[in-house]
Amino acid sequence: MIDAVATDSSSTSSNDKQRRTRRTRMTGAERRQQLLEIGRTLFAAKGFEGTSVEEIAAKAGVSKPVVYEHFGGKEGLYAVVVDREMRRLLDMVTGSLTAGHPRELCEQAAFALLDYIEEYTDGFRILVRDSPIPQSTGSFASLISDIATQVEDILGREFKSRGFDPKLAPLYAQALVGMVALTGQWWLDVRRPKKAEVAAHLVNLAWHGLDGLEQKPRLIGHRKA
Repeated sequence: MIDAVATDSSSTSSNDKQRRTRRTRMTGAERRQQLLEIGRTLFAAKGFEGTSVEEIAAKAGVSKPVVYEHFGGKEGLYAVVVDREMRRLLDMVTGSLTAGHPRELCEQAAFALLDYIEEYTDGFRILVRDSPIPQSTGSFASLISDIATQVEDILGREFKSRGFDPKLAPLYAQALVGMVALTGQWWLDVRRPKKAEVAAHLVNLAWHGLDGLEQKPRLIGHRKA
């Protein structure tokens, strides 16, 4: 009876080891993706400084050298995470600009940013933090500038058709995109009102402001320069 119990215990231990081995065996691509997802979650929750390679490795069930093998360290992993999120957001916004009417284009751009915040909250939290390391892909501010460039072309055509100076389109594009981006940062945590209502109010301010645009805006305060 004792021998039987010992045999069963040994068999159980062996089976557990086999299950663990099967569970953790991944291809290089799968392991890299797993580390990216874990890093993304930790960077969003704790920031770059608050996240360690040890914690990333522990969450993945691997040793620290595996993280270094794939990314060269925490900085390399962070850079790839940021690059992916910036590309995702830029693609979502620029890909949304399909309508012909300028007001609907404003709606599409607002919804694209809010959709990204809602669907990829961790990614947005990472992007709006000040990057602790130099990024080859730039910063959130440069990303917003890239999006504004897309809007700039649309505004330029609209300005020209209305008799406004199209050279001012870059200024207005930065103002409009910046307004949506900052509102998005606020909505990231409050999540009220609902997304569609936020988009409607953003477009209401942007569109009716553009609709009543003066060709030569004037100052009414005591400062004239």
